[in-house]
Amino acid sequence: MSGGTMSSNTMILIGMYDSPFTRRVAIALALLGYAFEHRSWSVGADFDRIRGYSPLGRVPVLVLDDGQVLTESAAILDWLEHGPGGGGLLPAGGDERREAMRLIGLASGAADRCVAGVLERIFHPPQHRSEALLARGRIQVEGALAALDDACAARGGHWLVGDAMTLADITVACYATYAGQSLPVELSQWPALAAHVARCEALDVFAAHYAPFFVPQPKGTKESNA
Repeated sequence: MSGGTMSSNTMILIGMYDSPFTRRVAIALALLGYAFEHRSWSVGADFDRIRGYSPLGRVPVLVLDDGQVLTESAAILDWLEHGPGGGGLLPAGGDERREAMRLIGLASGAADRCVAGVLERIFHPPQHRSEALLARGRIQVEGALAALDDACAARGGHWLVGDAMTLADITVACYATYAGQSLPVELSQWPALAAHVARCEALDVFAAHYAPFFVPQPKGTKESNA
């Protein structure tokens, strides 16, 4: 897919780091040694500008050095894993790859439910919100986090798959941090997961690609920036 008009010899990553989807791509790019420029564009304030590169107006968007455009973090990470850099953030196959994808799926599902809850709060004032939808989303997120806590506990403080950090570790940490800030939920109730997140967040590459999540107010209020 191609689009936009940016011209650069370096790849460009579009999206704010308070998006866990953008953040895990940025961390993967950095770990794999890719140079990239960052455009910290908001899906709220910069929606139309983002749509110049992705018709969905969603992030992350990765503009390759040849002008091609990739959207959605899973698609971008698939390209990285099979691209010119050779990947290496996922096991090649077998039980370890299946386990990595299982954990990524759990974390991704939780993050999606958190996004749905954020949108419900942004676009619907309290009297018009679906409390049933919000409650269901919380059940789903907490169920996923509990399952991830079990997986972390089973590894006894080691990386989630194998002997090195993989995309599973990156995704679980980024998405759990987002859940803690956006739902919000207290991660300490899942101690093994909280310890894993803390281990990852202490790394320089995580700190360099981080922005705290700001919970917007409903549209129509003075505090809203959506």
